[in-house]
Amino acid sequence: MTERPGPDGPWHSQDNHPVRLEWGPVGAGFLVGYAAARTSAVIAVVVDVLSFTTCVSVAADVGTTVLPYRWGDQSAAAFASSRGAALAVPRSIAPRAGGISLSPRSIREAGAVGSLVLPSPNGATTALALADAGATVVAASLRNATAVGRWVAHRFRASAAPPALVLVPAGERWPDGSLRPAVEDAWGAGGVAAALLDSLGHQAGPLLLSPEVGLALAGFTSVRDRVDEALAMCSSGRELIEQGYAEDVAVAAELDSSTTVPVLTEGAFTSAGLA
Repeated sequence: MTERPGPDGPWHSQDNHPVRLEWGPVGAGFLVGYAAARTSAVIAVVVDVLSFTTCVSVAADVGTTVLPYRWGDQSAAAFASSRGAALAVPRSIAPRAGGISLSPRSIREAGAVGSLVLPSPNGATTALALADAGATVVAASLRNATAVGRWVAHRFRASAAPPALVLVPAGERWPDGSLRPAVEDAWGAGGVAAALLDSLGHQAGPLLLSPEVGLALAGFTSVRDRVDEALAMCSSGRELIEQGYAEDVAVAAELDSSTTVPVLTEGAFTSAGLA
């Protein structure tokens, strides 16, 4: 049997389409690296609905800058101290220790804190990896999907050579560390694609979206009128609700409640302003 080649050729790049999609830091890292070597600009939209990018959108709404950090890295406290930033504690510790965690509810209750170091095993790790690969990284969730889609559309219209756009559902992890595709992240990516199509109107040709993006768009379309119900019923939503974090799921379901577009600049997510 002929050995299958690894993901190092154009057949995996989705390069027939300006808007592409791949899961997690490895797959998306390949798409970003491939595109960065062949085009002038790459935008990577990272989606981690439960909960990193939802946390980033809530923080951006109140003017808090979020510094993503590697999960489980013992240097996080020293890094936060060096930046004069608050450090988020694990969500499981927060109820007894107080403070901010990887919980959008806790960030909302804290209000503006200036800067926040927010470790995350999926969204933060993916965002940092894609920035290193050469992309402009944007944090999207269901809360700001339309704002991000409109922001990207403006960059498509403003450039003689439109950027490559890679939508990146971050996904979750199985106990062995392998990627678990998380449907809520696909919905968020589909929401960005829907807003991009709507903003571009007649300029959005039939080859704009790769088939992978088309699948995410179809998924979002199927739940956009019942996002709160769908999010509560999906695997990740059920997990958080049964662990006592129903309010975090409710915040994540606030479809298009935010107009902020958090862009990773010099290691920190700050709002690019209204789309």
